[in-house]
Amino acid sequence: MAIALLSALMVFAAARADDDRDHDVARRAVERGEIKSLAEILQAVRDKLPGEVTSVKLERERGRLVYEFRVVGARGRLLEVYVDAASGEIGRTREK
Repeated sequence: MAIALLSALMVFAAARADDDRDHDVARRAVERGEIKSLAEILQAVRDKLPGEVTSVKLERERGRLVYEFRVVGARGRLLEVYVDAASGEIGRTREK
């Protein structure tokens, strides 16, 4: 039991550290003017997102930073919407 608890705590701590690093990467990129802030992106694409945003991640794809939005669309379908973090342009959208 103690080993299982310790393992769970280690996994939680590792996930937390990744979240902190992701946040720092995003903050530094915004400060350097490399990407738009999440607030700017949401303001620019809110009318184009096909539903309610439930989560957001910042990912690196092919050397570029991309915001990945999880959106509950019409009829309750879960969509992933990828937005270029530098330009604010919506890239691909796919159903999950």
